Formats: sequence, structure tokens, C-alpha cells
Amino acid sequence: MIVKDEENCIKRCLDSVINLVDEIIIVDTGSTDKTIEICRSYNAQVFPYPWNNNFAEARNFGLDKVTQDWVLWLDADEEVAAENRNQLNNQVLFDDYDALSVPLINFYGEKVNHDEVVQIAQPRLFRNHMGFRFENKIHEWLNLSSAYEQNRVGFLDLKIYHYGYMNSQVENKQKFKRNVSLLLRELEEEKNHAWTHYYLAAEYYRSNEFNKAFEHVNQSIKLFIGEGIIPPPSMLYSLKYSILMETGSWEGAWPGIKSAVHMFPDYVDLKFYMGVILYYKKMYQEALDCFRECIEMGENNLNYLTIKGLGSFRAWFYVGLCFEELKNEEEAFLAYLKALIISNNFIPAHETITKLINVHPALADRIKYLKPEFRKILQSN
Repeated sequence: MIVKDEENCIKRCLDSVINLVDEIIIVDTGSTDKTIEICRSYNAQVFPYPWNNNFAEARNFGLDKVTQDWVLWLDADEEVAAENRNQLNNQVLFDDYDALSVPLINFYGEKVNHDEVVQIAQPRLFRNHMGFRFENKIHEWLNLSSAYEQNRVGFLDLKIYHYGYMNSQVENKQKFKRNVSLLLRELEEEKNHAWTHYYLAAEYYRSNEFNKAFEHVNQSIKLFIGEGIIPPPSMLYSLKYSILMETGSWEGAWPGIKSAVHMFPDYVDLKFYMGVILYYKKMYQEALDCFRECIEMGENNLNYLTIKGLGSFRAWFYVGLCFEELKNEEEAFLAYLKALIISNNFIPAHETITKLINVHPALADRIKYLKPEFRKILQSN
């Protein structure tokens, strides 16, 4: 992994792998805190690297130091989850493939909440000495094109938790300025780079600069289409409609969202966004149909970047909102309850079901007919 001044999180990462790996390679780009000292206490090999504003080159420098047959790559603000670590003993997978994708679970918000995550499968384990290299100065990615062409990329159910999108990290303005500066420099060198525009859009989105984010995400989509490439839906279209919803641009999002859903009918996030847009356009029955489809689809397709809950408790919550607008309070009550059964910590559902019962006290009589565990959920509120 690449590090610089990571003393606040590096121990968590190293604790998660110390008993899983045979060697730890650290590329340090100029730490002035206790990062190096902590790494060496885990018998990690620490290699200093003069920072040259290129994450891929730093990552490849570390890759050249690896002596083992397989490589696991991480960032300091990540950890390998304790569950399913025995999956690493699945020798069949390691024999049949040259790289393995794993579930990357990205936390966001104020504190760690397993219902406040964005998840996607990402290749994090790969066979060494196969010529695989990292590319891109920032937001580096592992080029596995040869492995994909030969169907040599498998899936391992070993979760990696990433904490870099949590509010405390996103509010780190220095990191934002560094990333934007590097990306703008890349655009100066290659103006029509679709991925660079996407990453700029993502940076501006996280810093609530929605106009700039929208400008760059649209430019990215145009460049991908101009190159004859279908824009990656879980990156580009998900971000585009997230921006439009953040700014309340419901009319601007319609009917474009219909085209996006038509192109990627198996992507639950886009279907959910379509439902939200329909809801705020006061097309409640059409929105209700969308959210029901989301629930049928679920959210286990890790080929896409997916927000947890859009195929489960968040969709049930909106089902409840739609039923309220359609004056069917009993179905709304049941929908909110289903949301809470899936995620007892989902505050919007707690708030809406409480308001609904206050306005329609007769619904409270339904509670006594619920199973004890479901009554407990409501009573805890």
C-alpha cells in the first residue's frame, strides 16, 4: 500500500491482514508522523518513495518489491473484514483465476453504519509476475485486460471496508485540493480524457459543488459516447442523477432517467432514482411501481456501484410515502414497518411511521397483532 501520515488509521488496516499475508510492502511518500514506526512494528518492509504526483507509479514501485505469488492491494483507510477470511483457503479459485474481485464496502456519513454504505466488486487480489500494472496518476486502477479477455477474473466473498468517504475524511480540504489539482493538471495534458472528467465530477460532488460536478459528468458521458464506448452506468449515470436529485432538478432529470434505465435495466440504483423523480413529479402510482420493481431486483448485483437499501429498506420507505400520497394509510404503515424490519436504525422510517400513527391513531391497534419482535421495533421508537 501507499502511505503518507496515516498514523490514525494504518494500525486498523495492518491488524486486519497481519495473520493473512506472508509479507507487507509499504511505499511511504514522505510521512512525518508515526506511520513508518507503526508499520515496522508489524515487520512490514517500508520503502521510501519521492512523491511525483503519480499514484500508479508509486503503486507499481511497491509491486516490484513483492516476492510472493499473489498480491493483495489496499489503502491505509481500509481493512479486510473479519468475516469470511476462510475464503482465502479456497485453493480452487486461486488455481483457476489470475485475479479475484472482492466486495468493496464504502462507508459514508458521520459514523460507521453498515446500512450507510456503497458497495461494488473490485479486483483486489491478483497473481504476481503476470505483467499486471497500475495506471492513472490519480484514482489508479489495475489493468487486467488480458485476464478479462481470457475469463481469468473470479470472485471471492472477502469484504474490504473502506472508510475514506466518511464525513471526517471528505471534510479534509487538503485532500480535496490535492486531488482536484492533480486532475486539472491531467486535463491540461489531455483535455478529452473521459475518466478524468468523471473523477473531477466525483470530487466536486463530494464537496457539494454541484454545478461543476454536473458540468464534468456530462462532459465525461459525451466523451465516452464519442469514443464509441458505453459510459459505465454505476459511475457516470449514477453520479449524474445523484447530482440532479441533490439540486432538486426533477424536471431536468426527466425523461433522461428513462433512457438510462432502458439501457441498464438490471441496475437497481437507476430504477430507484427514476422512482424518486416520479415521486417528486407527483406521479405516485408510477413511482410506486418503480419502487416495487427495486424490491424485486434486490441489491446484490456487485457489478454495479450500489447504495445499500435501494433494493430493500429505502425502497420500502418510498413505497410507504407513495401509499400516503395515494391515501392508503394502512399500506403505508405496513411499508414503513417492512423498512424497519430490514433496518431498525433507519431513522426516516421511524419518523414517518410515528407521524402516521399520531395522525391515524387507529393504526396503533395493528401493533398488538404483530409478532413480538416486530412490536419491539416500533416500541423502541
